[in-house]
Amino acid sequence: MTSHPATSCCYQGFKHGGQPQGTLAMLNGIEIYTNHPPNGSTEYGLLILTDIIGHRFINAQLVADQFAMNGYVVMIPDLFYGDPVPLNKAGEFNMQKWRAGEYHPRGTNHVPSTVDPVVEACLEHMRTKFKCKKIGAVGYCFGGKYVVRYLRPGQIDVGYTAHPSHIEAGELKNAKGPLAIAAAENDAIFPAEKRQESEAILKKLDVPYQINLYSGVNHGFAVRGDQKNPVVRYAQQNSFLQALEWFKEYLGE
Repeated sequence: MTSHPATSCCYQGFKHGGQPQGTLAMLNGIEIYTNHPPNGSTEYGLLILTDIIGHRFINAQLVADQFAMNGYVVMIPDLFYGDPVPLNKAGEFNMQKWRAGEYHPRGTNHVPSTVDPVVEACLEHMRTKFKCKKIGAVGYCFGGKYVVRYLRPGQIDVGYTAHPSHIEAGELKNAKGPLAIAAAENDAIFPAEKRQESEAILKKLDVPYQINLYSGVNHGFAVRGDQKNPVVRYAQQNSFLQALEWFKEYLGE
């Protein structure tokens, strides 16, 4: 495994201020958040795969809106069938029970067998309904695993992930497209040895890759960091610019 499974640090952080500009709708029984660029173009799409706080988290929606303002039609699906983990959840909580679906009213788990169909439905919709010519994907924490899983022709063309979790070595070895990673200096989920393992794998692949390490920040900084902290704010803003430049280079013409 090139990044460890999610732990309590994966639902801790800060809520950001702002007013989302996108809309919520249903796709095959899955709630999705979408937004379009000012010119209405759908030529290039970005699928945003969230951390375990989910698609209704205002921070994720605000990030999606920023990508839309930069020319991409964006979609954020509910990966968890209505069972995200609340930000800074209080009280007793067992991550493994959550993954196994023990907290879900219908017992739906949160593993590839249930998440993959959501990703696949979104990719199909973006190609057929939106007529996206190429699709990139952004994965935060939990979502990073699925960026890597689908980074291949006909699925996700270009990938970016920040502080990823639970990526298997075999998944990374099977990646077939450009991949950029934004990593935190202080991250028990994606520590130095896992970054080095990931780099060793990526070096052997015939795809462009980039790993940026941001000092002084923790797991989750790119989407739920404390914006009042100048070190965190800089890392968050710069990691977003990292993604923009990556997609500009490898997703556009």
